[in-house]
Amino acid sequence: MIKNLVIEKMKEQVIQTGAEAVLIRKGDLVLKRRVRKGYRLPELDGKLRKLRTRSEARLLDKVGKLVSVPRVEKVDDKLMEIDMEFIDGKKLSESLDEMKEWKEVCFYLGKGIGKLHDAGIIHGDLTTSNMIFHRGEVYFIDFGLGFGNGKIEDKAVDLHLMKRASEARHFVKFEEYWKAILNGYKKSRHFGKVMKQLEKVEGRGRYKQSY
Repeated sequence: MIKNLVIEKMKEQVIQTGAEAVLIRKGDLVLKRRVRKGYRLPELDGKLRKLRTRSEARLLDKVGKLVSVPRVEKVDDKLMEIDMEFIDGKKLSESLDEMKEWKEVCFYLGKGIGKLHDAGIIHGDLTTSNMIFHRGEVYFIDFGLGFGNGKIEDKAVDLHLMKRASEARHFVKFEEYWKAILNGYKKSRHFGKVMKQLEKVEGRGRYKQSY
């Protein structure tokens, strides 16, 4: 039995470590395991990690009806873990600049964000590092900061974060990428309102910098 446990552990491979969770590859699955926070009371830490694990799993189920995301296979309350399907592709942050079909990909990306926003869903960390390109589709990943019932302000901030992250990561072709993303986002029924609010969000940022 001990031998079997050792073999099972050897099959697990840590592929990413973050402040909130560790991603572990295990066969055809990715396990997202939320880590303990030593600065929190153990009881509070356990409740928060369980709540956030369940919330993210529910959000992924809802989002999966709108755009491509990893399928949730299991939620483990004891390990504070979400078991998801492994998407065998490259992150957009690593592949977008090399793509001939970048315009179609960015359009699809913007359209996908619009679908989320029309459903009131905010990703919370929209970057090309949280998107995987696989078999012609863009998969949205890491909804750890996501939530539902988002308002126009939340949608504008979501887009603002996407814009800033894209400019920093893909600065050479950023203007072209952003134009294609917005062309896709125009499909959103709240496009006009969000764009107006985005101007205000960006204006606040410029004011803070000048101050």
